[in-house]
Amino acid sequence: MSKILIVEDEISIAELEKDYLELSGFEVEIENDGTTGLKRALEEDFDLYILDLMLPGTDGFEICRKIRENKNIPIIMVSAKKDDIDKIRGLGLGADDYITKPFSPSEMVARVKAHLSRYERLIGSGMPVNDIIEIRGLKIDKTARRVYINGEEKNFTTKEFDLLTFLAQNPNHVFTKEELFSRIWDMESIGDIATVTVHIKKIREKIEMNTAKPQYIETIWGVGYRFKV
Repeated sequence: MSKILIVEDEISIAELEKDYLELSGFEVEIENDGTTGLKRALEEDFDLYILDLMLPGTDGFEICRKIRENKNIPIIMVSAKKDDIDKIRGLGLGADDYITKPFSPSEMVARVKAHLSRYERLIGSGMPVNDIIEIRGLKIDKTARRVYINGEEKNFTTKEFDLLTFLAQNPNHVFTKEELFSRIWDMESIGDIATVTVHIKKIREKIEMNTAKPQYIETIWGVGYRFKV
């Protein structure tokens, strides 16, 4: 029996979702506080998560982000917000689906079944799941060699992708320009490491909201660069 965690502060909605899901044969747990819901999501085994967007304690966006850093279990986000930006942000953080309130409980059940079925087919078939790095809205699909910011795909050259991926895979480690040139370009720096600086600048223009105050790739003056987490 598949086990589902609902994190929803509107008790009547949570209970309605639970009733319909249990009638369909699912085991359902409810948490009305975001912080407690996040703790359970990370520490316990569930087969699918249903997250409200606006929650006391920790909001649905943060819960989604934290789950995706640790698990690939299906996530459905639910919100009264109809703005596309919220939907884009939620999907960009790794949610599999986004439902706007009010919605039909039977539609919710149908979507839950569809996502669980898809996930079970993927795992059961032995098909390899894409190797993905997700950090604060940045998604690097190593298998497909694609990069997304809040759900929007950005075009990267081969070396830009390799450099970003290398830094993201080694967070909080400071690399000199010489080290990066050697690792990414597979050669010793022959007195010309300006290409590293140029590539970092181009990467920042694509992934940073404010290149003057980067949230991902930090410059350590006099040393090199570090990917912040």
